[in-house]
Amino acid sequence: MEMGVLTRYQQHCETSENHSDELLKTHYYKANSEQILNALEEVFNNKQKFSITSISKEHGEMLVETRTSPLSYLVATFITVRPFETAIDFNASTEKWSLIGVYPALRTYIVQAYEELNKKLTFIGAGKNS
Repeated sequence: MEMGVLTRYQQHCETSENHSDELLKTHYYKANSEQILNALEEVFNNKQKFSITSISKEHGEMLVETRTSPLSYLVATFITVRPFETAIDFNASTEKWSLIGVYPALRTYIVQAYEELNKKLTFIGAGKNS
């Protein structure tokens, strides 16, 4: 992925259906929302790196606080688009600033979360509706 000079200094990174970065496209899994929630809890259950702040099953969201630098928040949003097909998007943000930029670290949090989910769930595709 080629990153622009200004992108490196953004304090916000999120996935979307038609993101220009292939790794940051919405991911789809063959699972229901309960299975997704359980997998997300497993991914973020590492007490050294993360703290699950809140879970809203009704809204399909989980808020996670990172415990490593840069201190940031991750919001995982999941929505069932068809029976046993659920989309997951991430939104990572921080108030911290760095001379070398925090965007690469925020992007890494998201990419690693997707990689862990791919090990736990059946991955269907990314950016399927773009």
